[in-house]
Parts: sequence; C-alpha cells; structure tokens
Amino acid sequence: MKSRPWLASCILWLGLFLAAPAQAEGLLMARSQQMFPEAMTTLQNAITARGYTITRLQQVNENLAKMHFKSDMYRVVFFGKYDQIDRLTRKYPELIPYLPLSITIFAEGNQSIVVAMPPRALEEMFPDPALKPVFEGWQHDYQAIFDQVRETTGF
Repeated sequence: MKSRPWLASCILWLGLFLAAPAQAEGLLMARSQQMFPEAMTTLQNAITARGYTITRLQQVNENLAKMHFKSDMYRVVFFGKYDQIDRLTRKYPELIPYLPLSITIFAEGNQSIVVAMPPRALEEMFPDPALKPVFEGWQHDYQAIFDQVRETTGF
C-alpha cells in the first residue's frame, strides 16, 4: 500500500473540524458567501497575490466518500514560496512535514468554508527564535487570505 501523507493530513483536519467547537477554536476558519467554484478562485487569487505559488490542488472527495462523508467540493490547496521553503527545509529539515503550506476549502450549501492550522501554532513545536518571524509572516498572510475569502461576495 502506498503511503499517502496528504490523506492522513486531510483526515486529521476533517476530524479537527468536525470535532467539538473547543477543538475547532485552534483553527483559522472563514465562511464565504460565494459558492465553491467562485470561492476557490478567490482563494487561489488571494494566495498568489501574496507572492505564493500554488503547488498542488488535492481533491479528496473519493477518500471522503469511502468514509461516508458526502461532498463533491472539497479541496486542499498547497502553496509556498520555493526559495523560502528550500532555505527552511535545508536548515530545518524537521519542518518538511508542514510544507508546503496548505488551506482546506469545502462547500457547505451555497457557501464555502476555508480552514487551516494557524502557522503561529508551529512556534510551540519549533521554538527557535530565528523561525518566529517566518511563522508570524505566514500568520499575517493567512489572515489576509482568509479575510479576502470572507469579504468577497458572490454578487
């Protein structure tokens, strides 16, 4: 059986999202009034507007369907800045499992929801002071991305 770390990550995020509200409080989350296709476009535009490159769009519907979760619109968007990721993974190989960055987007009725682990949460796992500005920069960018998705209407 092939190793699929992205699947484990998606299942973990889905579990966190569907868990009790207290557990979800540790996540970044935003609801968009846009339907999924438009919200997906807004999300991708918000990511690239901040200098990131989208590296992969992971469709996880088939695997979710196997777990009886019904959604035909559920994606994980992976992104990063190549030079930054290359530099960080060379100096801090323990960051590799967390890169590239990712945001999950899925449909809920006529709206869409984006969710992600806050990058500042990495500060607890990696307390090196040299990484703090990196995590803070990612946190700032994530917040701007989520704000853009939240504030863009479908009208």
